[in-house]
Amino acid sequence: MVNLSQVVSVLETLYPLRYAEEWDEPGLIVGDPFARVSKIYCAVDPTETVVDEALAWGADLLVTHHPLFFRSVHTVAGSGFRGAIVNKLIGGHCGLWVGHTNADSAHRGVSEALADALGLVDQVPLVPLSDDAAKFPVGLGRVGNLAEATTLEELAHSVVSVLPPTERGVDVAGDLSMPVHRVAVLGGSGDSLFDEVRASGADVYVTSDLRHHPVLDARQQAMREAQLRSGLSRGDTDSSPEDSGIARPAFINTPHYASEKVWFKYALEDIPDAVIARFGESEGGVDAARIEMRLSATNTDPFTAHFGPSRG
Repeated sequence: MVNLSQVVSVLETLYPLRYAEEWDEPGLIVGDPFARVSKIYCAVDPTETVVDEALAWGADLLVTHHPLFFRSVHTVAGSGFRGAIVNKLIGGHCGLWVGHTNADSAHRGVSEALADALGLVDQVPLVPLSDDAAKFPVGLGRVGNLAEATTLEELAHSVVSVLPPTERGVDVAGDLSMPVHRVAVLGGSGDSLFDEVRASGADVYVTSDLRHHPVLDARQQAMREAQLRSGLSRGDTDSSPEDSGIARPAFINTPHYASEKVWFKYALEDIPDAVIARFGESEGGVDAARIEMRLSATNTDPFTAHFGPSRG
């Protein structure tokens, strides 16, 4: 069996901490570096329910996408839910490792998993990172092309079909009949990257936590630019009148939890394979380094119901 420090070294090779945003502090949060690890439980959020599931399964390590601590704390007393979680993990001899914005930018990370689920080809990072050690392009978000053009409405249905089910579904801002070929995605909160999306030439942006004013302003500007293109193109024989009047980008707003859970399709494969590749022989053979993985089935989206207007 491998120990926690060895597993962490693998995790931080797959999802390097140097990829994390400056404000973020992913990595090992709880755990004895010398404790043995044979079972890893995975979830988007380290809620108390998820921790209970991990301990009931006998997990040695819990890997989550979202941090338990976003800011510095001065107590882990059990009177608060974070302290209760830390004490449960320690008492159950289970570590906690977080792959947050570092996993967002990594190869086969959160955004790449979402882009792959939607079938995007010719992908590049929306915000590239420079890393000479990386064998593949890395960075926040992904932008790529659909193998076949579709409409905004059909793409919205595709997004719903590839995401874990939630009560809210998705929201769409844009003309449902508009043609869509180039798609930008970012798992999790993405309304800070509108400029990068516009520069990428994406027809639609799939992300989470979109707010009223940024989206309204972006759509108003897109419509104005489409009007200007349409007017300027009247004497331009090389322009496409059908394309010039389309307001881009449109937006598909997804539940935050759902857009990030797709990452674990890759993580459940990549983590044990990387542990075996790194430590299989040195620890006495493949069987000695084998890791059992499990993904929580718990829906940690905080919204438990959705009510629409009555349409008599």
